[in-house]
Amino acid sequence: MKERFVNIIKIRYSVHMSIIVQDGHPALREKTKHIPLSEIGTPKLKKVITDMKKALAEQDDGVALAAPQIGLPIKLFIISGKVTELVTGKKSKDMVFINPEIIKLSKEKKTMEEGCLSVRPYYGKMRRSTKASIRAYNEKGERFEMGASGLMAQIFQHETDHLEGILFTDSAADILAVPLNDKEIEKLDDGDLIIQSNEK
Repeated sequence: MKERFVNIIKIRYSVHMSIIVQDGHPALREKTKHIPLSEIGTPKLKKVITDMKKALAEQDDGVALAAPQIGLPIKLFIISGKVTELVTGKKSKDMVFINPEIIKLSKEKKTMEEGCLSVRPYYGKMRRSTKASIRAYNEKGERFEMGASGLMAQIFQHETDHLEGILFTDSAADILAVPLNDKEIEKLDDGDLIIQSNEK
């Protein structure tokens, strides 16, 4: 398994790591591989995490990012510290989730507006559980569990979907395109800009 992980990093990792790929890129549809615990804390994985944080920070409207969104089919996602800041009012660091798995979802569901940095410029309505609990490892290799409601619970579900090769547009309703401004268009890789139909 470790050899498989290292090969993924060698083959997929490049100087374009901070580019967020768009719908149509094969990595977004792959089922991701577990990261060997022995790899947590290594220079390779640290660089992946650093570049993911950089890529997310460059997106004004981004709250989270999964590894497939930068072309790597591995079980890893990060959540921006500004999500916690919205809830607590205190500045927070980005959170790292390695080999995450949702362990509990509430029966109560709610329709929520949702978008994705890899499905620009579309937004739609998703039925999501209002509460979720997740188990994962942090970047220090420490195992933890976290429960959340509202936006954070929605993010848990959206990002773990990414790790299964699922995009929100697969099941969202009322999908609409929201025009990008010139600055946002510049941030997209020209070869990855995919124009989609709103028809379901």
